[in-house]
Amino acid sequence: MGKERLLDFALIGCGRIAHRHAEHIANHGNLVAVCDIDKVKVAEFSEKYNAKGYIDHKDLLASEKVDVVSICTPNGLHFQHTIHALKGGFHVLCEKPMALDVDECGQMINQSLKANKRLFIVKQNRFNPPVAAVKNAIDQGRFGKILSVQLNCFWNRNEAYYENSWKGTKVYDGGTLFTQFSHFIDLLYWMVGDVKSASGLLGNYNHEGIVEFEDNGVAILEFHNGALGTINYTINAHGKNMEGSLTIFGEKGTVKIGGQYLNELEYQNIEDFIIEGLPPGNPANNYGQYFGSMSNHGEVYKNVVDVLSGKGEIATNGFEGLKTVEVIDKIYSNSRERKIK
Repeated sequence: MGKERLLDFALIGCGRIAHRHAEHIANHGNLVAVCDIDKVKVAEFSEKYNAKGYIDHKDLLASEKVDVVSICTPNGLHFQHTIHALKGGFHVLCEKPMALDVDECGQMINQSLKANKRLFIVKQNRFNPPVAAVKNAIDQGRFGKILSVQLNCFWNRNEAYYENSWKGTKVYDGGTLFTQFSHFIDLLYWMVGDVKSASGLLGNYNHEGIVEFEDNGVAILEFHNGALGTINYTINAHGKNMEGSLTIFGEKGTVKIGGQYLNELEYQNIEDFIIEGLPPGNPANNYGQYFGSMSNHGEVYKNVVDVLSGKGEIATNGFEGLKTVEVIDKIYSNSRERKIK
């Protein structure tokens, strides 16, 4: 048998996360073209990765014959860029969150079905070793019924993080749960199930004039299977990121995945079962002064290649991306804003 053809990729959006995508594309395929409305970014990016540069994504989609288009633009642009790429006949890998609107997510899924093209959503925290191990144990029934779950997201995002950026705006960012913590919300759905109802309290206590939405919040969730959940999140942790943790209480076991980025198995007490032999996780995404979720984009791209070559199942499809947005929408739609006195 001859050597399989490497997949050709295009990138729309040349911001920080796009560099992470470009590095992994080089390991799994060919980066043929890149696009950004910033001419300087396009020039630097295209030179660094030896790819053709475009200013208008429609020109790229009309001119290039790639296999996959990776969407790395601001959250509020994911919808239109994904729709255009799917209509152009390309498979799409879209960064999180899938979109900022439940209806837009549905349209993206429908367009992928119409075009008979794959829609992959980046949810790299699913590949964290302790997360994958706990999910596997849940699927094996090791915990019995899941009774309740607690999600803590305690990070720091200061004024410099939002300076001269789309981040912090309602139109392009959408909210703290979308940009900072949607990966964590995804794990609630993936591990526990569909959320029936949600409510919460939100406040902007330390970022007035910096962001157009909350900088901290608490939420209560009721899952369709009867489990209860809480989310406590903030970007006001002093000086640096503190914790990203998920604690699950089941009939037959309790487990806490912690660390700053859900990268450590901090506690386990499971009936007649022990999670052991976990490999070390990848380092967190480095954004200069800040670090984000675990850098598992290599696993994401490996999955894209495996699926498109007929060797694997899709890790996170459009339907699952929609579920994350649904949960966030329920929280925001049923929350009250509070002012600190």
